[in-house]
Amino acid sequence: MTTYTPPETPEFVRRWLDTLPEVKLEEIAPDPATTAIFSADIINGFLREGPLASERVNRITEPVVRLVNRAWDYGVRHYVFLQDTHTEDNPEFNAYPPHCIAGTSESEMIPELKELPFADHFTIVEKNSLHPAVETRFNEGWDNISHVRTAIVIGDCTDLCVHQLAMHLRLRANALGIQDFHVIVPMDCVETFDIPDSDDLEPGRAHPADFFHDVFLYHMGLNGIRVVRRIT
Repeated sequence: MTTYTPPETPEFVRRWLDTLPEVKLEEIAPDPATTAIFSADIINGFLREGPLASERVNRITEPVVRLVNRAWDYGVRHYVFLQDTHTEDNPEFNAYPPHCIAGTSESEMIPELKELPFADHFTIVEKNSLHPAVETRFNEGWDNISHVRTAIVIGDCTDLCVHQLAMHLRLRANALGIQDFHVIVPMDCVETFDIPDSDDLEPGRAHPADFFHDVFLYHMGLNGIRVVRRIT
């Protein structure tokens, strides 16, 4: 039997991670009226129940709720929550087990957010894929808040839906020539799941969380997205 050694985060990525600052909300979002929080999949099916639920991902609950409350107290009023709401026959289930099917509790927002006193201000965007804007009303909703200039991205998973969401915000803003548009990812409010490699695991199924979390944060940083340690 061979001993599994998890892949290490490359040294140049670790050096970059060490430079990430803790920032104040007022610093990165000087005007709460032009600030929005965009969330990827902070729902039961990835944090609490079902085949893709992950205790590692669940650990972002506290910092996420703290940031959402902090933003509300600061005056932020735009909250867009992307949520997997899959059809039962989704081809995505060839890659992942069936999860977050429409009408199930897996597809619902976690109670800690759902029960906030200002939750009626949340805009829910249901999606049937990893991407926020493929066959959804995401872009239309974004156009309705076109004055937003600071987009804070939170959620899961770092290398999947968070990456797709942050990159879409950055790239569409580039394509539309939106000036002074900033995408911010606080690393304490995003996370991914862990599947260690082993002798009995099918090749191509391992998903070492530390490696993918770190490398995809770095990739977002390379593409003009500001990654910070946390927002206070």
